Amino acid sequence: MAKKVLKIIGIVLLAIILAFVGFLGACTLLEYRPDDVEELEMVNGGSQRNLSAGDSLSLLTFNIGYGALGAGQDFFMDGGDMVRPESEFVIEGNLGGIFDFLSATPADAYLIQEADINSKRSYHINEVDSLISFTQKNGAFAYNFNSLYTPYPLPTIGKVESGLLTLTDLDVREAQRVSLPVPFSWPVSLFNLKRCLLVERIPVGERELVLVNLHLEAYDDGEGKREQTEVLMGLLTEEYRKGNYVIAGGDFNQMFPDSAYPEVDTENWVPGELDETMLPEGWQFAYDASTPTCRLLNKPYSGSYEDTQLYVIDGYILSPNVQLDRVQTIDLDFQYSDHHPVLLEATLQ
Repeated sequence: MAKKVLKIIGIVLLAIILAFVGFLGACTLLEYRPDDVEELEMVNGGSQRNLSAGDSLSLLTFNIGYGALGAGQDFFMDGGDMVRPESEFVIEGNLGGIFDFLSATPADAYLIQEADINSKRSYHINEVDSLISFTQKNGAFAYNFNSLYTPYPLPTIGKVESGLLTLTDLDVREAQRVSLPVPFSWPVSLFNLKRCLLVERIPVGERELVLVNLHLEAYDDGEGKREQTEVLMGLLTEEYRKGNYVIAGGDFNQMFPDSAYPEVDTENWVPGELDETMLPEGWQFAYDASTPTCRLLNKPYSGSYEDTQLYVIDGYILSPNVQLDRVQTIDLDFQYSDHHPVLLEATLQ
């Protein structure tokens, strides 16, 4: 009898091991492996504005948290419990609020991060198509996260298709996905983000405005952020040497200089730090330290800044030939996302 029980247990364990090996094999075979540089399709919606030297323009960067990370949510990677909201109605409500905000806040380009296409965590709502359709702007999308199935935690994250979306009325000549270093090794890399830069080129006479949408590494040991930031700065400075105007904006997952808020939580996720010394002479950060751009998702938002861990991690980098006119973080009280949008007004000198 004991031998039969042990045999059954052995068979069950073998079946589990074979299933796990098969799962890893399938995920490895079907792993998302982007090229270093990939051309992106432009989905044309609205009119295209031409730029000239001396022109002013407005940009808005907004990490929309895939429509799932509004005021009532926490997140398991930040010390909370939730993997996704309780229903698709939460996603739809947050997206509706984001659409209303964008409608009331016109800009020449929207730099959107964490826009989902077909993900379990956002109930498979195609947020990219919805944003392009709603704004009627020209859209380019680049995958930042493309996982066949992410098997953690419980319940699992599951399938994820998500990334960067740039929406603009400007005359985009070319849009590219530029891969960033991946700080994770196999098999973790199978189920994790493969981050990138979404780079658009917009003619300005004989030069170009190089517009970069970004969302750098979050949950690493810090080395990934540093390597990705180095690649970013290498691309930006190379384009400036060519005589181009350069603006990079998005979620850096690193605090801007002299922007720290009081430490309310010391046990969970902490962003990296950006340093003025990383910028060549004449370059500048553009951010608004008077208002936080992100909250820690260790718990639902209480409605008070005093008991919420806050950061300023969303903003811009400007080349020396781009004049900063105004930068403002728009306080939405974290109603629709764990991030606040940041509006930039600048002039091409």
